[in-house]
Amino acid sequence: MTFQQISPDAIQALRSLGVATVYEAQGAKGALDSGMKPIHPGMKVAGPAFTVDMRPADNLMIHYAMLKAKPGDVLVIDAKGFMEAGPWGDVLTQQALHMGLAGLVINGCVRDASAIIEMGFPVFCRGLSIKSTGKNQPGKTNVPVCIGDVQINPGDIIVGDQDGLVVVPNAEVEGAIKKARAREDKEALFREQIKKGATTAELLGLTETLLRFDLV
Repeated sequence: MTFQQISPDAIQALRSLGVATVYEAQGAKGALDSGMKPIHPGMKVAGPAFTVDMRPADNLMIHYAMLKAKPGDVLVIDAKGFMEAGPWGDVLTQQALHMGLAGLVINGCVRDASAIIEMGFPVFCRGLSIKSTGKNQPGKTNVPVCIGDVQINPGDIIVGDQDGLVVVPNAEVEGAIKKARAREDKEALFREQIKKGATTAELLGLTETLLRFDLV
């Protein structure tokens, strides 16, 4: 698949804006389900997706993907949500750091969590499993994958922080940044107005709705 290269400044902007702001700004779309979380709350990630479609409990395709991914990529692995194997651990993390990968998103589990956290590599997953995997089954790389009800295409930008993960379509990055910055400015203004006595009901125009339900 072909996709446009996104500038490092644009990726850094999305990382700084944060998942919740980007999600809301792009029309409340692209959020991965709440089961996908960082293994440490301080972890953040942003970068283009290098996708891997693999069989559960077999990590052969991860080793193949590590031969193809580029610095700055976020490895996005669809392990089918399987929770009884950890196809990623500290050794692959060491290689990922050496390669300059931006992070890992896996629809499944990892292991060696303490070591990964100490190494400072951003990992987002469904959970932890100490169980091992085979290395026998083929799969695909750089193809569309689905995590929950969200399709992720190669080159889409993955943004993650403590709140979760959001996907920004490759062709919509510039617009998403513009809208997210506008939302950030609006919320900053709200916070200043609240300090002066305004209420969220007033700022969000909810008074009429509250009156309709006899709540005022």
